[in-house]
Amino acid sequence: MIRVAALYHFVRFPDPNAIREPLLALCEAQGIKGTLLLAHEGINGTIAGPPEGIDTVVAHIRALPGCGDLQVKTATAETMPFHRLKVRLKREIVTMGMPDIDPLTGVGHYVLPADWNALIEQPGTMVIDTRNDYEVKVGTFAGAVDPKTESFRDFPAWVAAHREEIAAAPRVAMFCTGGIRCEKATALLKAEGIDQVFHLQGGILKYLEEVPASESRWQGECFVFDERVAVGHELSPGTHSLCRACRMPVSSEDRASPLFEEGMSCPACHGTRDAVQRAGYAERHRQARLAEARGEAHVGARLPVNTPKNPV
Repeated sequence: MIRVAALYHFVRFPDPNAIREPLLALCEAQGIKGTLLLAHEGINGTIAGPPEGIDTVVAHIRALPGCGDLQVKTATAETMPFHRLKVRLKREIVTMGMPDIDPLTGVGHYVLPADWNALIEQPGTMVIDTRNDYEVKVGTFAGAVDPKTESFRDFPAWVAAHREEIAAAPRVAMFCTGGIRCEKATALLKAEGIDQVFHLQGGILKYLEEVPASESRWQGECFVFDERVAVGHELSPGTHSLCRACRMPVSSEDRASPLFEEGMSCPACHGTRDAVQRAGYAERHRQARLAEARGEAHVGARLPVNTPKNPV
């Protein structure tokens, strides 16, 4: 059984590059795959591997200065959900494009999953999904506002356009996949002078893990940034797959569409690729099927078009 660990932590790293090499070497030695991002503002990522390997890497990260209270959300997978390991240096561990917004100097009020339902059901609470449009399409909380952003970089502009509406709400409740985007989103609203801002601690993943389905206000599945594609309550495997052309989530309804071709296109991208691209997708799909028949993992080249990032 593979253990999957999603983590992030805002902390001051004076020299992220000094952290990178030992962390990369340890992950490689422990058979870990996935992505870890390092920046001056902290660490973020999702990794997978044998349980003892994950425990070793998490212990190493917690031993870094200021990381002792690192929170980790874990799940299991029957097969490895990542093709490769990446430990990268970035300007931001989640890119909002506003480096002056610092979660270490002020964020919204944390709300435990057990208390989330009561908050969002209070009259007047404005519930905002801070994720991107393709994520919201897979699932969200009932009644949540969808900013319809293509990238988290677009979120500050959406806030600026709706500031009066947001400020007029008695309280604002924000959520994201694992909590990291809400750290910056609530810090942004606090910087705008909006104080009654709350966010779901541990994100949707923690909510789905802890809140029973019978009490849940979540509708649909939660998109995740690995080969599992989406998860449901108790972090069980979801029903979505991934379009290998545009890297967008594909529902069972999408797969029934005549615009869906396995490995080639989905309703979101059908008709947007030229003949050369389609020929490349067809060959990649053929190679993937051959590798599968041989019982091997196929790691094909990923195209940069609409590739979801890994914000957690």
